[in-house]
Amino acid sequence: MRVGIAGASGFTGAELLRLCVGHPAFEVAVAGADTQAGQRVGDVYPSLTAAYPGLELTKAGADELDGLDLVFLALPHGQSQLLAPDLVDRVGAVVDLSADFRLRDVRAYEAWYGQDHGAPDLVPSFTYGLVELFRDELRGARRVAVAGCYPTAAALALAPFTRAGVVETTGVVVDAASGVSGAGRKLSSTTHFNTVDEDFTAYGLLDHRHTPEIEQASGAQVIFTPHLAPMNRGILASCYARPCGDLTTDAALGLLSDFYRDDSFVVVTTAPPSTKATFGSNCAHVTARVDPRTGWLLVLCALDNLTKGASGQAVQCANVALGLPEDAGLPTAGVYP
Repeated sequence: MRVGIAGASGFTGAELLRLCVGHPAFEVAVAGADTQAGQRVGDVYPSLTAAYPGLELTKAGADELDGLDLVFLALPHGQSQLLAPDLVDRVGAVVDLSADFRLRDVRAYEAWYGQDHGAPDLVPSFTYGLVELFRDELRGARRVAVAGCYPTAAALALAPFTRAGVVETTGVVVDAASGVSGAGRKLSSTTHFNTVDEDFTAYGLLDHRHTPEIEQASGAQVIFTPHLAPMNRGILASCYARPCGDLTTDAALGLLSDFYRDDSFVVVTTAPPSTKATFGSNCAHVTARVDPRTGWLLVLCALDNLTKGASGQAVQCANVALGLPEDAGLPTAGVYP
């Protein structure tokens, strides 16, 4: 399959390029970029030199992507909705990594993202892309809106319990920390080395844009507090909910194990999960505890924000949508140390 990546010079684009190298059915035909157009992929990302010795970054609008079997949109939020109207009927499938088509309610998008949606009529045609929770809907889809990194971690932790009806779905707390790559490649004062190093800070208090998506994917009303951690990659989400009745740690772990029994990319563990264990893999690690003293359920989820939280998730969605093996081109082993 001939594949195009719009936004290939960004972090998620580079991760897509890395994953496509190992995919048995994907061949990258177009690597789109803006300011880096004209440079070779290996000049921008030396780690990809051997994999793409001659591939050049080019401008990638609808005309350049026309006729491809699959196009990944790894563009900044707000840009996919500008390209999609001219693109979706000219390629085999579109998998969008931005937030532009994730929220079912366009009014929620406009409220939380602070801008009018440029293609509201297209929103219903996109299928939400989190395979473990919406696999059936993704089969045969030709327009996919890939879940965000924080919503993936929170939903994988909470959805088994909300769907089983064993927790209250209001007053849920999601406390999560992410590596700096989640902010993208463009440097800002908040992601400068001297700002991030030796620091740990909360941001987006009460109004982070991922809040409505977490609620949509998890089935719970949440208060969400993200944190920036001084690491390159990874997310650790700590989620707290009130059980509806009697629930023990063993029962909670059993529920997770049953829910994810057939999912090769979710690891249910009794040990506290760590971001390092997921580095470079498409796996999420989850565990749970029930505190008999306070009555709270605690569910933890760790994942790599660039792989399972973005580009790996996009490839996994594309695999399911196109009828390919779900694990094609996706690593289950992390990089350590």
